[in-house]
Amino acid sequence: MADITLEEFRRECLDFLEANAKLKAEVTDFVWGEGPDDPSLFETVDREKERGELAEAQEWRAKRFDAGLGWITGDPELGGRGLTRQFDQAYAELESRFDVPNQSFFGIGLGMVAPTIADHARPEVAAEILPKMYRGDIVGCQLFSEPGAGSDLASLQMRAERDGDEWVVTGQKVWTSGAHYADIGEVICRTDPDLPKHKGLTGFVVDMKAPGVEIRPLRQMTGGANFNEVFFNEARVPDSHRLGDVNDGWRVALTTLMNERASIGGGTSANGGFTRLREMVRHFGLADDPLIRQDLVDIYIRHQVLRYNNQRSVAAMKRGELPGPEMSGAKLLLTENMRRTSAFVSRVLGPKLAADSGEWGTFSWAGYVLGMPGMAIAGGSDQVLRNIMGERVLGLPKEPGIDTTSPFKDLAVGTRRAD
Repeated sequence: MADITLEEFRRECLDFLEANAKLKAEVTDFVWGEGPDDPSLFETVDREKERGELAEAQEWRAKRFDAGLGWITGDPELGGRGLTRQFDQAYAELESRFDVPNQSFFGIGLGMVAPTIADHARPEVAAEILPKMYRGDIVGCQLFSEPGAGSDLASLQMRAERDGDEWVVTGQKVWTSGAHYADIGEVICRTDPDLPKHKGLTGFVVDMKAPGVEIRPLRQMTGGANFNEVFFNEARVPDSHRLGDVNDGWRVALTTLMNERASIGGGTSANGGFTRLREMVRHFGLADDPLIRQDLVDIYIRHQVLRYNNQRSVAAMKRGELPGPEMSGAKLLLTENMRRTSAFVSRVLGPKLAADSGEWGTFSWAGYVLGMPGMAIAGGSDQVLRNIMGERVLGLPKEPGIDTTSPFKDLAVGTRRAD
C-alpha cells in the first residue's frame, strides 16, 4: 500500500464518517435531575433487543472494513491497512465524534481473542478467522474462568482429550461475556493432568454453535444477566484450531490476559462522572462538609492519575510497544477508583441508596454499588494483579504456592526450625 500521511488518513476517515454517520449532538452541561439516571456498571439488557443492536453493529463494522478502515493495523494480505497504532487511534478519536452503532459487542473478540489468534494460531486458520472478526461477520468470546478456577486460572479442570485429528472437550466455563451471541471462543483446557498445573494446558478456538456446547445466562446480584456459564459435553474441536503447542496453553493464556488488562485498565475511571458526584453533594447540602469535600477531591485526583497513566500507555503503544505488566497497575487503579466512588455515594445517599423512592439520582446508584465487586474480579482479581506488580515490576520473590518453593518453608505450621 502506498505511503499515506496521518493528515491524509484523517481526511479519508472524515470523508467516510461524514458520508455514513451523523455527528453526535453537542453535550450540554450536566443538570441534576435531568437526563439519563443510570450509572450502573453493568447494563441490564433485553436479549431480544440486544440481537437487533448486534445486527446494526455488524453492519457498521462491515461498512468500515469494506472502506479499508476496519483493520487499520492489520496485514494487507488479510484485508488490513498495515498502518501503525497511531493511525488506528486517529480513526477511533474521529469516530467518537459520530453517532455510530454500539461497538462493545466486539471489545473482547478484537481486544483479546484476535491478538491471541494472530500470535498462536496456524497461519491458514488465522487467515480464515481474523478478517471475518474485523469485518464483524463473526464475534468472539473468551472462555477461561471455571467455578473452581478464577483468579487461580492454572487450576482449571476442563478437559480436552486427543481423538485422532480432533480433541474432545468436556467441562464448564463461567462468567463468559457475550457467549450467547458469539460465534467462536478462545478456550484453555487441561490436556495432561499429570503435568504441573501450568504445564498441562492447551488453547483452542472453538465453535460456539457446535454440538455439545450449551450456554446458560448467569444471574448477577444486580438483577441482570450480563454473563453466561458454558457447558461442553464432548464437543469436538479440530486439531487445526489448536492455539500454540500441546501443553503450552499457559503462554497462550498470558497473551490474552495481557491484552485483557490493557483493555480494561485503559478505560475510564468509571466513577459515574465527576460532575455528577459533585452535583450530588451540592443537591444534598453537603458542599461545606470538610470530610465529604476531602473524599470528593481524592476521587478527582485519582481519576486524573489514571487518565495520565493511560495516556502514557497510549504513547508507548504509538511507539510500537506492547502492553506490559504496567497495565495490571492501570486495572488496579481503575477498580480502586470504583471502590472509593462506591463508598462515597453510599455515604452521601445513605438509606436513599437502598430504598427506591423514585427520587432522581439516588436508588439508581445501587446498580453501581452492586456491580463494583465484580469489576474487582474481572480481568484478574486485585490480589492477583498486586502479585504481578510485585513480582514482575518490583522484582519481589514469587508468592509461595503449591507449585512454588517458599523462602519461608521452614517456618510453616507444624515444622521446627533449628536456631
